[in-house]
Amino acid sequence: GHPMKPHRMRMTHNLLLHYGLYKQMEVFKPTHISPEYMTLFHSDEYIDFLRSITPETQTDHIRELKRFNVGEDCPVFDGVFQFCQIYTGGSVGGAVKLNHKDSDIVVNWMGGLHHAKKTE
Repeated sequence: GHPMKPHRMRMTHNLLLHYGLYKQMEVFKPTHISPEYMTLFHSDEYIDFLRSITPETQTDHIRELKRFNVGEDCPVFDGVFQFCQIYTGGSVGGAVKLNHKDSDIVVNWMGGLHHAKKTE
């Protein structure tokens, strides 16, 4: 399977727990970012696409898959939109903590998975 599916992040989290590294850090649970908030950066068309695409329907959306750079490198999987909402929430939440000086260092294990741009 693709190395950046959600399972990879669960493995990272479990390693932090197993080796006790979580005791040296604060772990924050991200919030689901709303689709409206996501469109502050991404195009409405891209967010609508993510909301509607599923593994079962992807063959009906070949043009959109290419347009939005979704496929081999960024695969479609069940729950892809909810996953994007969570990892976006982690990045935004981390930025808020840094801006409010609540944290010196923030790492989002899921951040940057899609090397996102405005329309992808």
